[in-house]
Formats: sequence, structure tokens, C-alpha cells
Amino acid sequence: MHAAPTDDPLGEKVGGNTTVYATGRNAFSFPAANLTDPERTRFVIGNSFFKRNWVEAPSSTKKRDGLGPHFIARSCGGCHTEDGRGAPPAPGEQPVALLLRLSVAGVGAHGGVVPEPTYGDQLDNAAVQRVKPEGKVAIAYENVAGRFADGTPYTLRKPRYTMDELGYGPMSNNVLVSPRIAPQLIGVGLIEAIDAADIMANAKEQAAAPGPIKGVPNQVWDAPSKQMMLGRFGWKANVATIAHQTAGAFNGDIGITSSVFPDEACTPEQKDCLAAPRGGAGKSPEIDDKTFGEVVFYQATLAPPARRTPDDPQVLQGQKLFHDAQCAVCHRPSYVTARGPNPQFTSKAVSGQRIFPYTDLLLHDMGVDLADDRPDFGATGQQWKTPPIWGIGLIKDVNGHMRLLHDGRADGVLEAILWHGGEAEQSRQRVLSMSKAQRDALVKFVESL
Repeated sequence: MHAAPTDDPLGEKVGGNTTVYATGRNAFSFPAANLTDPERTRFVIGNSFFKRNWVEAPSSTKKRDGLGPHFIARSCGGCHTEDGRGAPPAPGEQPVALLLRLSVAGVGAHGGVVPEPTYGDQLDNAAVQRVKPEGKVAIAYENVAGRFADGTPYTLRKPRYTMDELGYGPMSNNVLVSPRIAPQLIGVGLIEAIDAADIMANAKEQAAAPGPIKGVPNQVWDAPSKQMMLGRFGWKANVATIAHQTAGAFNGDIGITSSVFPDEACTPEQKDCLAAPRGGAGKSPEIDDKTFGEVVFYQATLAPPARRTPDDPQVLQGQKLFHDAQCAVCHRPSYVTARGPNPQFTSKAVSGQRIFPYTDLLLHDMGVDLADDRPDFGATGQQWKTPPIWGIGLIKDVNGHMRLLHDGRADGVLEAILWHGGEAEQSRQRVLSMSKAQRDALVKFVESL
């Protein structure tokens, strides 16, 4: 196991030799700095299939047809704009980068969820011609007021989700719904290359330490390798590999079949969905293995941008406050990467790198205010995975907003902290007691990562 240092000895290079020096709108879209020339070619090919729209079948564009029948976005980049982070929709608009996961009570295949019988495991609000969309999503917000210890007021917004215009009749009375925003993609290949033993050691250390923070790993089914593995992606660590996440998103979000998920996500009740034309001249799957592999490779080699102003006195003050408030227990700063579980989908460039993602990749009870009450493999309805927070300060440059947490309810770092509860309640109380200058320093540190 690699000890977690309290600072970054490399200063700016959060991704080791993969780090790029980039700011602005394209900061999340560069290949790892240490890729070979042939790997850069793979990266460019994967980028093309990640960002360009898929089209309805039948089409003369056989390499890119097969959209739907149900879908949320027309491309991977439709949710992960500029490889960045999604946001909740504006009033009156339908979500694209935020989806609603669906299930009913019970334990499904491999210990996972049981999909809602009529609508499956997510609500798709768009469809191709002659197929009904599954429904529409409406979001209403409730204001939650509070005060810091110095008397400064704040207001948070708690979202409430409703689904209407359902295309196939009512949902099950006991449907469980979980909103999920599309996260930024920088460094996911490095995250995949963290040794599983290091993640398990995080759980062991927290279990042995005093205090309320007791993270636990999630063991999940990985469809590409057909085995149970340690979860490290998704808001509940409910996905083990980039390949599974990509195949699942192609299938559920765009309606593109692959050899991993060869069947369209149509339930037996959705007759028009089942009868819709298939892409690729009717062949299955709609994305071939080679192209699929390039899309996975592209994501796995997206580089984390270097830190900004790591030596700024205010940043250094914020770093100390971050550690003093026990934030670094869950947001563990550093690892040295091993070799990823799917070397055919990534590069040796991600191996053996000292990285600073600031996550333990464990599940934590975050309290009732953030609960979605929907289990996912070993995760309970109140548990969420600690997300990596490197690059968080560049989200506004890349995506024009700072909507954080699993559903984008928080506007900025400070609001995200104020939503913390459960195991993180003591840390939240520490932040509530800080002066404005201390709060500003804490935020500036986090936004420097």
C-alpha cells in the first residue's frame, strides 16, 4: 500500500507523466502527455466516435447508424460536453446530461438491481420515429436555508423529481428513482489503474481508525470480463471498468448495441421499441469491437490538467484546513498506479504514475438529505462513492457552470460541502464554524486541484 501524503510533492503534476498543462474550454480533452504517436492516433479515432452524433437506422452511414430506439443523447459527448461535467436542465427543458435510474425492490442478476418491469433501468426521454419516448422529467426545487457560525446565511436547493407523459402506462408503485449527472472524464484510466489492494486498504484503515468515517468497497458485476470486481466508477461505485461503463452508456443512453450488451434496451411491453429498425445494415452489434475499443481507449487516456497556483499562500492555507476538517480521509490525495484490468483498452502510459485524484473510491453514508433510497449492488440508499475532485476548478471554464454532487444540486464547492451529512457531518460542522476567509481559502484549495 502507498501512504497518502498530505501534499503534492510534484506540485502541479496531478497525473504524473500523463499530466497536461491546459486551461480553458478544452482543458479536459487532451491525450495523456506520455502517449506514443500510434496511441495518439487511436486517441483521435476514439475521440471521433465519442463526440459525433449517431443517426437513425436505416442510413447510408453504416458505421454510425443505430441511434435508439430510445435514447437520451445522440453521442457520448452529448452528455459529457467537452469531456466535462453535465448539469441539470434549464427550466422547461428536458435533461440530457442527467438521467434517472429506475429499479424496484429486490436483488437482481449478480446481486444488482431489479429493473422497473415496464421501463427498464433508466428513463429515456427521446426516441426515434414511430417509437414513443418513455416519458418526460420535471424537476422542482425546495429552498433549504441555513447559517454559518459567523451569522452568514446560505440557501441550498433540494430537487424533487417527477416523471410524466409516460409512453407505456404507469410505473410500478414501488419504483426506486436515482438521478445521476454525467461526471467529467479526466484521468479515468488512471483511476482504473489504481491497485485494488490500495482501495481495500483504505477501507481497512478507516474501519480501524476512531471516528465516524467508515468507507466500504462495492463489489459489482463486470459484463466485459464476466466476473465480480471492485466497483470504482459511477456515483455508487456500481461499475468496475471503463469498458463496462462505456458499453452500458452506449446501450442505455444512445441505444447502440455492442458485443458486451448485444440487445436493445426494450422491455417486453415496448412493442414499438422492439420492432424498430436496427443499425449497421441490421447486423448485431451496432458498434463493432474495434471501434468500441477505440472509444474506451480514448476515455482511458484523457489526461488530468495540471494544478493551478499550488504554491499560493491562500491555497496552502486551504490545504491545511482541508486536512484539519478530515476531508482528506475520504478524499485520499495520492496513489501510485499499477496496471489497469483491461490493458487492451488502455496504455502503459497510465501505469506507475504518482497521481493525486483525491478519492478513496469507497462508499460512505452521506446522510438522509442526499439519500436516493435506491440500493445498487452493495451500496445502500444513503451511500455514495467519494468522487475524485481533481480538475474541479476547471469545470466552469470547460462547461460554464459549477453544478456539483450526483444530481448537480450544489452550485459550487461550498454548497457541495454543506450537503455533506452522515459520516461527513463532523467535517461539515468544521466548515460551518470557519470564518469567511477560511471558507474562501478552503474553496480556493479545492479549486486548485
